[in-house]
Formats: sequence, C-alpha cells, structure tokens
Amino acid sequence: MLQAPAPALPIEKGRPGPGLLAHVLVSKYLDGLPLYRLSGILAREGVEIERQTLADWVGHGAWWLRPVAAAIGTYAMAQGVIWTDDTPIRVLAPGRGKTRIGRFWVYAFDPRPWGGTGPPAALYCYSPDRKGERPREHLAGFAGWLHADAYAGYDALTAKAGRPPRITHVACMAHARRRLFAVYEATKSPIAEEGLRRIGELYAIEAAINGQSPEQRRVARQAQSKPLLEALHDWMLQQRRRLSGKSTLGKALQYALNRWDALVRYVEDGRLSIDNNLAERLLKDIAVTRKNYLFVGSDAGGQRAAIIYTIAETAKLNGLDPEAYIAAVLDRLAGGHPISRLDELMPWRIQLRSAT
Repeated sequence: MLQAPAPALPIEKGRPGPGLLAHVLVSKYLDGLPLYRLSGILAREGVEIERQTLADWVGHGAWWLRPVAAAIGTYAMAQGVIWTDDTPIRVLAPGRGKTRIGRFWVYAFDPRPWGGTGPPAALYCYSPDRKGERPREHLAGFAGWLHADAYAGYDALTAKAGRPPRITHVACMAHARRRLFAVYEATKSPIAEEGLRRIGELYAIEAAINGQSPEQRRVARQAQSKPLLEALHDWMLQQRRRLSGKSTLGKALQYALNRWDALVRYVEDGRLSIDNNLAERLLKDIAVTRKNYLFVGSDAGGQRAAIIYTIAETAKLNGLDPEAYIAAVLDRLAGGHPISRLDELMPWRIQLRSAT
C-alpha cells in the first residue's frame, strides 16, 4: 500500500490549508467580519471552529506573510515619489475595559497616471499613536516627493534649514477644495462657489493629461495650470483681505494660502499629483470595515493587520484577487519556497495557480 506524502501546510499539525487560511484573513480584514461572526458562519455550515483558534490562524498567516510585506515596502520606498495618509483605529487597552486610539498609515506608489511601467504598491504601517516620530521612523530610508496632508508631523522631514530637504512635501488640493465646499454647502457663498469653479478648471486639466508621459504632463501644467494657479492665488489674497480671519470662509482661504508653495508643487514634475486621493482611497476599506470589527486587540494585532493590508491591497492594485494571491503565497512559502527568491512572489510577478 502506497500513500502520497501529506502536503506542507501553513500551520504545523494544523488543519487549515492555504485556501482556508487566506479566506479567514480576507474575511476579517477586507470584508470586515469579526472572528466571532466568522466562527458563527462556519458553525452554521457544520464546521465548529472557536474564535480563539481563528485568531491563532491569523497570527500564523501574518507570520508567513511578513517577509513578503516587507519586500513590498522596500520596493515602494525606493520609488522616489509616494502618497501617504493615516486613519485612526481603536485598540483594546488590557485591564482597563476601554480602548485607545492607534493609527494605520499607508505609503503608496502608483505610476499609472503618468504612463509608468513599474507596478503599483502600498505599504501599511501601524503605530500606537500619531506622534511625529512615527512617520519619521517609517520614512527613515525614503528620499523624494511626499504627497501628504497638512499634518505637522511631516514638518521635520520636509524642512531642513541650510540645505535641501531629503523629502519634499506635495500638498493636497482636494483638502483645500473640501474646506471651500463645506462653506458653500452651508452658506451658498458666491466667493466659495467661485473658488470651487477655479479649482475645477485645474482638475479638468488633470483629467485631460491622465496617462500621458511625465514630460507631457509637466509641459501641459506649465502652459495651462500654472497661469490658473497664479490667478487663483491673487484672487484668494484679494478675497482674504475682505474677510474676517475668524469666519469659516476666511479660514478656508487661509488654509490654502498658508500651504501655497506645497499646493502648487505638482506642476514641477509630471509624476506628481494635484492631490493625495490615492492614499485616501487606499484607507477607505479600513474606514468602512472598522465599523464592523470595532477595534484591534493589541498593538501586535495592529501590526499583523498592517501586514495583511499591505499584501491584500497591493494585490488589488495589481489586478489580482487578494484571496487567491494570499493562498498562493502561503502555499509556496509553506512548501519551502526559498526566502532568497521572494521577488518571485511579488504580486506583479507571481503566476497564480489553484491552491489546495
């Protein structure tokens, strides 16, 4: 009697194959299913798996995927132009019966708007707070253009007295527009409406040059966007002088004027964007699913979540089904894929096949 050797599994002496483990990870982090709900769903199908067992599986899955997530992050940070944003997440505070606020950060790269050939990627990081040292730690090896909001924690990275900064801040026009839009929605102010119209002209130019080469985009912006920006700046200054600094409209205009150099920086290089919407879109799933799972259980749980988000969202950016991709990576790593050949497992290189 002959028997084939059992396939290597991600959890030694455990039951789940890579497909089931990938399903649990995607259900929790992308579909927003708390593990106790997933346990109940499985129980209705006649499969009794305790929530704590599922939590152990999540930990094992993150352990296997950690080096792949790190390799994705190394690639993203080497590109010279990235988009970043952060979002809050509640974290259980043991022994206190309460939660505190941690943060998820994303650092993304996507060359498709300028017709680039490199693959897109998104690195997610977790931190227990929003101190300025957090992005400084995350960006310690990065140099180049940083699309970001007006968070003061980036100031130490982008302002270096006496020498060129290692990182150059590119501010978000969408943030400036939202403040004007809020005023218009509340008051129907003709000044806010005019500001929105002028910003809309800038976005129309961006829509027309989307997908063109960096040089084509730079030339178009210099010829078309730059004069509009100069006129917008003069108009904002004129309107601001007529308004109280305490008014909501005055504050909205001052927000843009205070950051003007960074707001118009996108016209200098065709790889840059008018806004930071790429990073904001990549945090949308977290913002939606956290309403379901409410909090992460610990700082270690936040770090595990960041690994899964890095893997799953980068897979999506590269047109892959994240569950199929995670299953394939777990299958190959558990099967002995050499750690020295992680590049073969990147979402933009892997050849997916059915996982058992």
